[in-house]
Amino acid sequence: MTDLTPIDRPVVAVHALPSPYLLFLGDVTEPGFAKTAFGLRDWAGDRCIGEHALPSATVTTGLERLTPAEAAARGARAMVIGIANQGGVIPSSWMPELLAAIEAGLDLVAGMHRRLGEIAPLREAAARRGVRLHDLRVPPADLPVATGRKRLGRRLLTVGTDCALGKKYTALAIARGLAARGVDATFRASGQTGIMIVGRGIAIDAVIADFAAGAAELLSPDAPPDHLDVIEGQGSLFHPAYAPVSLALLHGSQPDTFVVCHQPGRKGILGTPGYPVPSIEAVIEQTVLAGRLTNPAIRCVGISLNTGGMTDEAAADVLAETAARLGLPAADPIRGGDAFERLLDACQG
Repeated sequence: MTDLTPIDRPVVAVHALPSPYLLFLGDVTEPGFAKTAFGLRDWAGDRCIGEHALPSATVTTGLERLTPAEAAARGARAMVIGIANQGGVIPSSWMPELLAAIEAGLDLVAGMHRRLGEIAPLREAAARRGVRLHDLRVPPADLPVATGRKRLGRRLLTVGTDCALGKKYTALAIARGLAARGVDATFRASGQTGIMIVGRGIAIDAVIADFAAGAAELLSPDAPPDHLDVIEGQGSLFHPAYAPVSLALLHGSQPDTFVVCHQPGRKGILGTPGYPVPSIEAVIEQTVLAGRLTNPAIRCVGISLNTGGMTDEAAADVLAETAARLGLPAADPIRGGDAFERLLDACQG
């Protein structure tokens, strides 16, 4: 078993998405809100043929700019909404481009709270053109209330000081790195982008609150004692809007270990003026206090730093300082190297 080959589990939503993809960036101006597009570019790049955006967009994935018709002519089969904006909305300004994609013969794929199938012009155009609308933020039916029962197997959860700073990348990298060492490790997707990458999972933030921890239990069921589920974290316990999602995922996943993800230099919580980013130490303390409810033995095993945009020297300095200050391995999984191998050692143990 590899990190990206999930254990068969019928209850978890499975999605067979047509590819290659054209990534739609809408009118995004904040890179953090384009995390779906970046995640697909970085972890499913072989399925991405180009990008498309409105003239007002200032964010780019670096892929070739193509119109839906041009992408279809080159073999694209779907246009993916690569935005994860606040509230998961689909603004009216996107509609001409979404309709153009349908008319070009492309399926539409989205992980928004506003579902494509609920928008009459899109639904009617898709039916007329004979293409499909894929809504990924739809949880499985008949989810249970959490039991709190301790499950067999091992679990690691990535948690963050904020949103959109590397929890998914860290979980993917750890699962892949451990699998390369021969560890029976599997990435578990808890958000729309992770689901797009591996083809299955549960978007925890789309689940009714009473059932969110139960969904997290289903995401990582009983497993052999040596199996490790590496669970993609969501939000932050310190985010004024998304902390409930983070808490439900923490309680339901019952992690034995966790890795804190942080972006050095980020001062404020994304999209929420007036709320500062907490310290790594505060996140460790809060995660342990809350996590003990369903796993009294929970512990932090390392730190993942998003050092994108930093020089190699500056990144090495902040990694070394963080590791020395906390007495835990600190690494940037994208940079890899010896620091990441030490983090994998801690996650494996």
